[in-house]
Amino acid sequence: MNAKMTNAMQQHDTNADVFLEGVSQGARRATEEAPSKKSANESEVVAVARRRKFTASYMQRIVREADACTEPGGIGALLRREGLYSSHLSKWRVEVAAKDAAALPNKARGPKPDAAKVVDRRVASLEQDVAKLRKKLVRAEQIIDVQKKLCDLLGLPTAGEA
Repeated sequence: MNAKMTNAMQQHDTNADVFLEGVSQGARRATEEAPSKKSANESEVVAVARRRKFTASYMQRIVREADACTEPGGIGALLRREGLYSSHLSKWRVEVAAKDAAALPNKARGPKPDAAKVVDRRVASLEQDVAKLRKKLVRAEQIIDVQKKLCDLLGLPTAGEA
C-alpha cells in the first residue's frame, strides 16, 4: 500500500505541474509538446513593459474593417482577433477622421460667392476701366491738337507733312 500511495503522490505531482504550466495533459498530447521544466522563479511577464506601436496604415485598416462589420459581435471578434481594446478603436476613429479631414482642400469661410454677382462686379470693373481710358484718350487728343496748332503758329513741320 505504501508503494501505491507513493506512486499516486508522484502522479498527483506531475498533474499539478501540468496544471501550473497552463497546459492540460490532453492538450499536450494533442500538440505533442514535451512538458517544460520551468523553475518557479521564471515568469512569462517581462520585467520592463513596452508599449505597443501601431502604424498609421494598420490603424486605418482596422478602422475600415470595423466600419465594414455589419453583423452583431463582428467588431468584438475583430478586436479579439487583433488583440485590441475598444478604446484603441475609438481613438483611432478620431485620428483617421482628422487625417481624412486634413487631406481635404481648405474651404473658404463665409458665404458662398454668387455667380451672378461675380459677373456683375466684373462688368462694373471693366466699365470703370473703359471710362478711365476714354478720359485719357480725350486728353491725349487735346494735347495733339494743341501741338499741331503750336507747330502751325511757329511754322514747324508736323508729322503728317514730313
